[in-house]
Amino acid sequence: MRATLHPAAAIGAVLLPLALGACDRSGEAEAPPPVRPVLYAVAKPVERTMFGPFAGTVEPRYSSQLGFQIGGRVVARDVTMGDVVKKGQRLAALDPIVPRFGLVRAEADVADARAQAENAIATEARTRKLFEGNNVTQAQLDGAVANRDTAQARLAQAQASLQKARDQMGYTELKADFDGVVTERSAEVGQDLTPGQAVVTVARPEAREAVVDIPENLIGAMPMDGRFTVSLQSAPEITALGTVREVAPFADRRTRTRRIRMTLDSPPAPFRLGTTITVSLSQATQPRIPLPATALLSEDGRDFVWVVDAAGTHVGRRAVTVAERGPGRVAIGSGLAAGERVVVAGAHSLSEGQTVRLSDEPRP
Repeated sequence: MRATLHPAAAIGAVLLPLALGACDRSGEAEAPPPVRPVLYAVAKPVERTMFGPFAGTVEPRYSSQLGFQIGGRVVARDVTMGDVVKKGQRLAALDPIVPRFGLVRAEADVADARAQAENAIATEARTRKLFEGNNVTQAQLDGAVANRDTAQARLAQAQASLQKARDQMGYTELKADFDGVVTERSAEVGQDLTPGQAVVTVARPEAREAVVDIPENLIGAMPMDGRFTVSLQSAPEITALGTVREVAPFADRRTRTRRIRMTLDSPPAPFRLGTTITVSLSQATQPRIPLPATALLSEDGRDFVWVVDAAGTHVGRRAVTVAERGPGRVAIGSGLAAGERVVVAGAHSLSEGQTVRLSDEPRP
């Protein structure tokens, strides 16, 4: 005998699975969102800004490249880099043989010219006496006077050549024009030099300055009238103050940096030429909170950050005022309090009140 299913029971059998499926989907929709792990930083206001630090060296303000006034072969070089020299001290010497030959020839020319001049003077005197006795003509007297003047001019010329030859003998020795320190040598013994070619560079140690290369994109932010702190890299506790004296008009094509020269104010003795230094400038400013640029969320011309609540479980969006923007960093002027925890990564993927899990350590 075949069983017959009641119509109401059949309808119930069809609706029951649908109802159960609806209950399952409702339960999935009401499930809480997953906990989001986040990186955070603690808001710490700063009241001073630091420009730098930049590495540089101590260099002389005044230096001179010294060379011989005549050409020749170097036979002696008495100093090297780092030597302290006094005014008048010999630095190098040329082979004196050729200039000495010139001096001997000039001395002989002077002796010959002097003898010619003395003879011309005596001849002119005798001719004048004969002219007074009507024994010679006026033309003969005029010729004797002309010969005398010519001989005296040649004597003067020979004496000038002799003085030049003596000077050139003196030019075979290169001497320091002032007290200083040798910072560079450009010639060696046995080298043939042309007149004026550099042999050594001597610097005046009493006027020292700090030389530093600063990236071109930071030049606009550099306070031109600031007093920079200059410290030795080998001994940071030894410092001096420096003021900007000169800024290179163009950036270096390879490094894209500009060379800055700073006058040192009474530098200590350890600030020797060539010493490596660090240059920086600390200035007071309005309190601001530095954060990574990734912490900032900008919408409709306004800036926001995500702040973690006191329990450390939820985040909320907070409007802030940005006081300064830089490459990879921002400074918050208002909207945050000291000690608050700010999310620094994933600002565009959070929602208001979202549950979060903080990392073990704050990001510096």
